[in-house]
Amino acid sequence: MSAELSDIQKKLLDIIQTDFPLEPRPYAVLGQRLGITEAEALAAVNDLRQRKIIRRLGANFQSKKLGFVSTLCAAKVPDDKMEAFTAEVNAHVGVTHNYLREHDYNIWFTLISPSRDEAQATLAGFTERTGVPILNLPATKLFKIRVDFRMDDGG
Repeated sequence: MSAELSDIQKKLLDIIQTDFPLEPRPYAVLGQRLGITEAEALAAVNDLRQRKIIRRLGANFQSKKLGFVSTLCAAKVPDDKMEAFTAEVNAHVGVTHNYLREHDYNIWFTLISPSRDEAQATLAGFTERTGVPILNLPATKLFKIRVDFRMDDGG
């Protein structure tokens, strides 16, 4: 996969990370801001998605302000259970991140749930269906930082 990006794609990525237009025709607005057509803006985003440079395009919510809780989870997943375990975890709508790590605890993921009890029940269900115990590390204090990956030469 080539990570070569045009100047337009770099500018597009800068905009959509933090300022995606909430408009009936967002790609028309993006095109106007970039000096290209709506179709060209949509094609540029689709190209970035197909190349897996953009893996998700959607809103981010502050789950705590909506009354939800989050927990960081870790599991020691044997190679022979990896595919089934990750498929099970990734299928759940409340899982926001899931990473393979080089460690005894080789899978780490974040789960957002309406309550601690529901989070525990979800994790218990994962374990019941996969046979893999999960370490539950609920957030007690949030240290959230804003991260934008600037594509311009300013870094």
